Amino acid sequence: MKLIQLRHFVAVAEKLHFPRAAESLDISLAALYSSIEKLEEEVGHPLFTRTGETRLTKAGTLLLPEARDRIADAPTPAPKTVAPAGGKAKASKGKGRTPAVKGQPKPYKTRQGR
Repeated sequence: MKLIQLRHFVAVAEKLHFPRAAESLDISLAALYSSIEKLEEEVGHPLFTRTGETRLTKAGTLLLPEARDRIADAPTPAPKTVAPAGGKAKASKGKGRTPAVKGQPKPYKTRQGR
């Protein structure tokens, strides 16, 4: 069992509502469903009843305290480093047109007569 799957399971078990749990975890609903389905395959039993109201099954009720313990015992993840803002910007050269070839008139200008 992956720790992230257990976190998803605990969030759904506390809210008993998949869309609200996905919103609180800041992930898509499809990703949450996928994570729970993979966990159910590993456990071998359904963890939630999804008909009508979302409720924990017996297997889900038994797994919930163990999942909370594993999450509490897990080391805290290292903070993500944020890339510094800014960086090198390329200077704009010209007006975005192709460079003019010497000796040829520009295609958008007419030649002046004498």
